[in-house]
Amino acid sequence: MSLKPHVSAALNRIQPSATLAMTARVSALKAAGVDVIGLSAGEPDFDTPDFVKEAAIEAIRGGQTKYTLVDGTVALKEAIRGKFRRDNGLEFALDQITVNVGGKHTLFNALVATVDKGDEVIIPAPYWVSYPDIVAFAGGTPVIIEGTAAQNYKITPAQLDAAITPKTRWVMFNSPSNPSGAAYSGEELDALGEVIRRHPHVMVMTDDMYEHVWYADFAFTTFAERCPDLIDRILTVNGCSKAYAMTGWRIGYAGGPAWLIKAMGKLQSQSTSNPCSIAQAAAAAALGGPQQFLDDRNAAFKKRRDMVVAMLNDAPGLNCPTPDGAFYVYPDASGCIGKKTPDGLLIDSDEKLIDYFLDSAKVAAVHGGAFGLSPAFRVSYATSEAVLKEACVRIQQACAALS
Repeated sequence: MSLKPHVSAALNRIQPSATLAMTARVSALKAAGVDVIGLSAGEPDFDTPDFVKEAAIEAIRGGQTKYTLVDGTVALKEAIRGKFRRDNGLEFALDQITVNVGGKHTLFNALVATVDKGDEVIIPAPYWVSYPDIVAFAGGTPVIIEGTAAQNYKITPAQLDAAITPKTRWVMFNSPSNPSGAAYSGEELDALGEVIRRHPHVMVMTDDMYEHVWYADFAFTTFAERCPDLIDRILTVNGCSKAYAMTGWRIGYAGGPAWLIKAMGKLQSQSTSNPCSIAQAAAAAALGGPQQFLDDRNAAFKKRRDMVVAMLNDAPGLNCPTPDGAFYVYPDASGCIGKKTPDGLLIDSDEKLIDYFLDSAKVAAVHGGAFGLSPAFRVSYATSEAVLKEACVRIQQACAALS
């Protein structure tokens, strides 16, 4: 008799990542020889800087191949302290810093270490696909606030205040945002901070992963920087993946209250243990080394952004706001819903629209439902201008063919 498959209730509360699923579909199509353009992956096309690679090579040669402290080496934590001081005006002790296996792992540790059944976590939509699933895995309840295209994909203080209940454990912010690229100004964070002050049981988690991928005409600022009196209730999350093109190195980190950092370390000690020692040495070099190359990369991203926004706004049925940062656009697709394809298929959801783009235009994006706000879709412009131009022409033609 064969064993009946069984998975845990916690695992059944979550879904596979929609972004990774689309990336896998694109890989399979390309392997089959299909001329498909993949715009679903949130990964810079730039290479890891040479000085970071050299630091990793030197770490290998120097024998830094053993276990480290569970939540990061002292050298990397010192580099993170320096980064927070330099870029954000924040001061953290070593026991207020954690290093993890990517930013997703940082978020996972924080939520699983603090969320119980019945706890609520407020998540503005559109959101990164993993936020609500991690909350659900931990046993909590995601509470979604919609920041529509008309609001430039940001929530208001009134919306936040209305969503907070005695069960609220966390409020999560991601600025600049994945998937929309929208970012909160200092004044907008001040207003949201006034709401948080009125609810002393609520903590704030800020995902600053795209801090250095920035084009707005106002300066980046993080919640703890604008609301220093709330520092004991804020976890400031960041990582090396996006700015330093180190997605595969898997280094995320955070600064926050010592009790929370200790709790996250306890969880990590019984799961992954320490992040890769070589990747930690590389991350220390990235955070402490020259930062000027970021300006050149941002200039390239901004040029791509402007082209993609203009071309998608020329596609019938699409309305594409201009992002402040990150390397995504999130066009509102309301004008395409309810139309039919040349084959007579009704486009009644953004998921159907994305399937249509993939089947007819051979362009892969991710539907807005995966990010909690429909009808829309996410396009990553972290690829060459030539590829982006061809993809946008195909999307324009596919939208024009709807009737």
